[in-house]
Amino acid sequence: MASSANSFTGMKVFSTTLARDREQMGEKITAWIKDNPNLEIVDRQVTQSSDKEFHCLTISLFYRQK
Repeated sequence: MASSANSFTGMKVFSTTLARDREQMGEKITAWIKDNPNLEIVDRQVTQSSDKEFHCLTISLFYRQK
């Protein structure tokens, strides 16, 4: 749970199971951050999961208004 110093008002989740989308995830996240200059990222969480066939990468960004 976020501390009061890192309190957040929203979150944005980026997730994919496709290898080509995982390769482009950084560019998508960077573009979203640039498109939302009024938001301050206060925390992030990276989660990876997999089964026999699929590998899922999820990056969650926690933000608040500047």
